[in-house]
Amino acid sequence: MSFTTLIEASVLRDLIGKPEVALIDCRFDLGNRSRGRAAFLEGHIPSARYADLQTDLSAAVTAKSGRHPLPAPGDFAAALRRWGIGNSTQVIVYDDAGGAYAARAWWLLRWLGHQCVAVLNGGINAWVECGGLMEPGAERPLQERILSGGNIPLTSNPNALIETAEIEPFLAGPANLLVDARAADRFAGSVEPIDSVAGHIPGAVNHPFSTNLGPDGRFLAPDELKRRWELRLGGRTPERLAAMCGSGVTACHNLLSLEVAGFTGAKLYAGSWSEWIRDPNRAVARGP
Repeated sequence: MSFTTLIEASVLRDLIGKPEVALIDCRFDLGNRSRGRAAFLEGHIPSARYADLQTDLSAAVTAKSGRHPLPAPGDFAAALRRWGIGNSTQVIVYDDAGGAYAARAWWLLRWLGHQCVAVLNGGINAWVECGGLMEPGAERPLQERILSGGNIPLTSNPNALIETAEIEPFLAGPANLLVDARAADRFAGSVEPIDSVAGHIPGAVNHPFSTNLGPDGRFLAPDELKRRWELRLGGRTPERLAAMCGSGVTACHNLLSLEVAGFTGAKLYAGSWSEWIRDPNRAVARGP
């Protein structure tokens, strides 16, 4: 068993209860940070555990960081152990936002070298639609489950990231592409509901993560995603692409959709817009 990008709800139904499978509920609301946990307590996929974007999938904000700094590899690996996830565990992550938050958990696991992690396509809505049961209340006590394959190692992949100091040299290379996953109006700077400065990094291009999804909230077919990303890449290899957004969360959705389309090797700009604007001397562009 190895699911590395997406998994369908109908397939997941046959995996519930298997000791080698772990489910992580990543529901979150930027406007109401307690809503995700409350929704989990109201009802979640049986045996799932809850991961909070602020405390589990991010580190504490600093004066120089963006809104959702990456957790230290050791801290995230410790959370995985608490959730009963070992080196050979098949991890399934889900949310109720088209994968916007689950993709962050997917990327973090891949960053630590754990390939067997997939996002539930369509999220918890797809689970309910296919007749999946919901379980209320807090997490079940973790059974003495073997951490299959041992603990996940603490080695993160430095080649998966690009730092703020590298962005301007990166953009100076005409073959490189910085892709911003925010909605078009935020990218253009016509609205900014979250960050203190509106606009985008000069030279970046806009590819809203929502364009990876169909009207049903599921990812588009791999062939269609491939067609769209080929147009966006314009002949570049995916290694030339760096993904960003407001704080390094929905950028992971674009990285996931690239992998569904068959493109590997793109990097994450984890600090993203909210880290870029920490320095008022950095350039800001507005408009499409």
